[in-house]
Amino acid sequence: MKYDHLQQQDPAAWDIIEREEKRQNEELELIASENYVSPAVLEAMATVLTNKYSEGYAGKRYYGGNYIIDEIETLAIERAKQLFGAEHVNVQPLSGSPANAAVYMAFLNPGDKVLGLKLDHGGHLSHGHSVNFSGRLYNFVQYGVNSETGIIDMNEVREIALREKPKMIVAGFSAYSREIDWQKFKEIADEIGAYTFADIAHIAGLIATKQLANPVPIFDVISTTTHKTLRGPRGAIIMCKEKYAKQVNSAVFPGMQGGPHDHITAAKAVAFAEALKPEFIEYSKQIIKNAKAMVEEFIARGYKIVSGGTDNHLMVVDLTNKNTVGKEAEKVLEKIGISISRSTIPNDPNPPMNPSGIRIGTPAVTTRGMKTEDMKFIVACIDEALQNKEAENKLAELKTKIKDLCLKFPIPTN
Repeated sequence: MKYDHLQQQDPAAWDIIEREEKRQNEELELIASENYVSPAVLEAMATVLTNKYSEGYAGKRYYGGNYIIDEIETLAIERAKQLFGAEHVNVQPLSGSPANAAVYMAFLNPGDKVLGLKLDHGGHLSHGHSVNFSGRLYNFVQYGVNSETGIIDMNEVREIALREKPKMIVAGFSAYSREIDWQKFKEIADEIGAYTFADIAHIAGLIATKQLANPVPIFDVISTTTHKTLRGPRGAIIMCKEKYAKQVNSAVFPGMQGGPHDHITAAKAVAFAEALKPEFIEYSKQIIKNAKAMVEEFIARGYKIVSGGTDNHLMVVDLTNKNTVGKEAEKVLEKIGISISRSTIPNDPNPPMNPSGIRIGTPAVTTRGMKTEDMKFIVACIDEALQNKEAENKLAELKTKIKDLCLKFPIPTN
């Protein structure tokens, strides 16, 4: 993209942006929640739609001059419905946690009991952690993964649900590498008359392309971010059964938000159109192939993977047998040009800021065009770096290797 005005008007800001683009192009992004949007999505975010206030919904705005904005919001809604098979879609949420807050507001009262996945077992802060609004406003009880398999034990989920009788059951994750049995969650919820809420932020792109099962026809309400595997702008949407449309819309506006970000709504519409194309299906398939290839290479090199493998785009690597911890690994890998995120492992003996594992994902490197052989090379570099974390010369050598690989696969900016 051309940024002539920005370069001339604010060279200091432009210098920072330019250096970040260079960093992204020369380094590897293995953070599971990150991706690279297309040039079309980038352009949509830089349009005059950012100038408009549009509180309310299409045809029912609180400001004048929204008849064209109504069209872009409706376009985004219709494409999302087609993508996921949804009855109702709200495309206004600004990001994932506000979307989840709106879901809770739509279906719950403060103090209501909710069942969600533990954070250190792969859940998200907004699924009931005590430091988060969700844990402070609602009475969360939590389920986890089996200590031996690392997989959600649906029998335990049922036992907890029958005992605690929550008003809502949350299924979803930020660091869980296995497919979720949506139907079983629904059956358990129906036993106790609970609402079902699926947070598919991480796997929305894989669900949209039918690589993973779709909870949208099954669950009462579903939230997702629009970046990550969906490869759109930073934002979110909420999908629900038509009978819940009014309460969901009211929870988003005026409940949680004022005016939506219309330039981001446009970018969402563009990304949904991209996700409806056949090539996006192939992209999603490659994400999973690449993740499985990384898991195989890690295991071959003696690393432990939580749950023993992956069905999606990510893996959590348990470093307890590698004489390192997550924070240290994150810093070492940053030195060689690889970005990852530290991660807790189930029942982690270490604190959240310095946990025992790392989380790795393949959406961004797959967007760049990398394949399974590249994944094996990357794992080899990770392993070598962690084995030589004090050897600055070796780390510098690895940084050059990573840069050489990256320059073969430019990020999509033009």
